[in-house]
Amino acid sequence: MRVFIIEDEVMAQIALEAALVELFPDTVVAGTAKSVKEAVAWLDNPDHKVDMIFMDVELSDGKCFEIFRQARISAPVIMTTAYDSYAVKAFEVNSRDYLLKPIEPSALKRAVERCRTYKQHLMVKYGNSIQTVNTGDIACIYSEDKSNHLVTRKGAAFMLDDTLDSIAAKLDPSQFIKISRSAIVSRNAVGSLTKLPGGRLRIDVPLESGRFTLEVSRSHTDSFLSWLDK
Repeated sequence: MRVFIIEDEVMAQIALEAALVELFPDTVVAGTAKSVKEAVAWLDNPDHKVDMIFMDVELSDGKCFEIFRQARISAPVIMTTAYDSYAVKAFEVNSRDYLLKPIEPSALKRAVERCRTYKQHLMVKYGNSIQTVNTGDIACIYSEDKSNHLVTRKGAAFMLDDTLDSIAAKLDPSQFIKISRSAIVSRNAVGSLTKLPGGRLRIDVPLESGRFTLEVSRSHTDSFLSWLDK
């Protein structure tokens, strides 16, 4: 998830970035701006593309509403401010959400998830053909021998071209989680869990045509268990 943060308070910018990375590990801050002028210049660059924009209302050289008059904004905007008096105006310029500072993590999470659009299907290779697989049918995705493989809940296997990180960013994090550097699993495909030496876990993935196992790395165990408990 690529984001652009428009915020004139350095500490507020750092706090927002840290919160986003904590809640959404695929977050990449593509750019920042402290003023209307800087924001317009950044947005006017055709090479700058983001999935979401966070915009403080009061900037160093004026209100953020001026940005909407001077630049073309195609990404969803979430406004942040210490004052609730700008809420009506924020929605008049089609802001998707309005967060009051200090921003609560739960409110930030809801706002981002409201704006994110996740893939409903993935393009896969099967022999010389290209097919689509609905994300609801995916059991897991793993890397092996420098290739990425998708396994459906029925047990069918396909190859993917994208990197594992790129694939993970396209999937709903409430339904899919990266459990190691080389594997992603679907919530609906998690069967029994077995503790392994070194703090790792083994996941039994039941398929219609058999069973499949994956390992949760030690560094991902806590986040996986927390995600599973939600």
